[in-house]
Amino acid sequence: MSAPVIQVEHLHKRYGSTVAVDDVSLEVQEGEIFGILGRNGAGKTTTVEIVGGLRTQDSGTVRVLGLDPHHDAAHLRQRVGLQLQESAMPARLRPREALELYASFYDDPADPVELLDALGLADRAEAPFDKLSGGQKQRLSVALALVGNPTVAILDELTTGLDPHARRETWGVIERIRERGVTIVLVTHLMEEAERLCDRLALIDAGRVVVTGTPDEVVARASGAEVLRLRPSRLLVPDELAALGALPTVSQVLPGDGHVEVHGAGTVVQDTLVALDRVGVRALDVRLERASLEDAFVALTGRGTEPDDAPATAPATAPAAATAEEVR
Repeated sequence: MSAPVIQVEHLHKRYGSTVAVDDVSLEVQEGEIFGILGRNGAGKTTTVEIVGGLRTQDSGTVRVLGLDPHHDAAHLRQRVGLQLQESAMPARLRPREALELYASFYDDPADPVELLDALGLADRAEAPFDKLSGGQKQRLSVALALVGNPTVAILDELTTGLDPHARRETWGVIERIRERGVTIVLVTHLMEEAERLCDRLALIDAGRVVVTGTPDEVVARASGAEVLRLRPSRLLVPDELAALGALPTVSQVLPGDGHVEVHGAGTVVQDTLVALDRVGVRALDVRLERASLEDAFVALTGRGTEPDDAPATAPATAPAAATAEEVR
């Protein structure tokens, strides 16, 4: 395997008494969509702002394309595209004008006209910013992140606040960006988005990485990738329940009122049915469900993705220094 495009080791960042990032380590490989997943306030944005060179860590090391985002910021600005969590343009600025302006900042920019077409904005190129829909504004934000022909694109909470139709349109945009050969870091708290788009992901909670892997690996790590619910033809005795739980593909057995719930992965279904048959038990009313990424998140963190008290988000134009209230 080639060297990681992004390598983060033992990253720490604190604002006063508030710890935003606490010993985060992760790697992103070339050409993948890597998700940074967690509830609001988990430290996702602070992590990627350090990776993108917008903030400086207190300790730990970060390498992007082999370079230090702090000391090699000028060089990396030509190779890393950033779409921040919140951004806005002057109300009367047009997408074509914005892209032409941003293109002038780069040595080898993309063609603004081609980019507008690729992101479905050609027919809105002359529309004032305040007349664009939410989805169109997000696509323009992505276009601005790509106008420098970056090797890496960091997209932070790209679809937050969009309606379901606009969100799925934006997912299609992200998949097309990857097809252009761009490595993508996608920050999100939306489980469906992570499952749909990410090749691998890091689940972050309270500033720490809880688990990394493919979405399927994360689900399996939490509670088994599948949940088998059945009604046995007779009541299972404790020894039989224990034998089911001892199967290599079974992670948990939960007996209920006339039913049994078996969590596991791989060949858990076949193994369970064979084990029951050996003791003369038939499986009735069999239902198989796949555990979701949200199930895994709750199992691994003990809570859902919505914040208890979501902190205020600083605007994209805010300076790099932040107060504790701006930590996210």
